Amino acid sequence: MTTCKLLFAAIAIAGLAASQTVSAADAGGKIIAAQCNGCHGFEGASKGAVPALKGKPAIYLSESMKEFKSDKRKGTIMNRIAKGYSDNELDNVAKYYSGLK
Repeated sequence: MTTCKLLFAAIAIAGLAASQTVSAADAGGKIIAAQCNGCHGFEGASKGAVPALKGKPAIYLSESMKEFKSDKRKGTIMNRIAKGYSDNELDNVAKYYSGLK
């Protein structure tokens, strides 16, 4: 195999791996978000006192969860819940909810 063909194959494999990583992140956001259903409603569509998350801007959701995590924002239980996730995981959850219409 020529060097050019090997380089092309390596680029193709890297691209495929990167696309699978994005899919895994999206799936991770959905999996984590399933744990939010108890308070925020199925797919974040709460109709009660707990805020709905469905369709809200990702940046707003991400920053809110990070503020709970750092105790900058107070809540009844969200501070403890947010501390259990990395910032990347919180970003993925925010992207998941913002994508729901």
